[in-house]
Amino acid sequence: QVQLVESGGGLVQPGCSQRLSCAGSGVTFSGYTVGWFRQAPGKERESVAAFRWSGGGTDYADSVKGRFAISRDITKNTVYLQMNSLKPEDTATYYCGVTRAVRSSWFDQSMYYYWGKGTLVTVSA
Repeated sequence: QVQLVESGGGLVQPGCSQRLSCAGSGVTFSGYTVGWFRQAPGKERESVAAFRWSGGGTDYADSVKGRFAISRDITKNTVYLQMNSLKPEDTATYYCGVTRAVRSSWFDQSMYYYWGKGTLVTVSA
């Protein structure tokens, strides 16, 4: 059974950092692209970043470019989203998913096979 589990959310002050994790079980990320998306209260889910496990390659939404970074731990089959210089508008539930889509579709949510249940990040003083 495939499971993606996000963790690391919580309350963080503006300007601070937080690291989210996406751990996969029942699926090996090799051969997939792992994407991060977020959904703020009352808004649609939007893309944040994507990372191709094999061969590298990352893409970031303009809203997080320069502040967020994806990394991985091969031994743990886990992808991380390092979020720096957080802003109140980054408040959202963050989800990870996996896809085999070509790079031009990495931010197309309909191309994702599996999703986690999300982790809530609240940026507030």
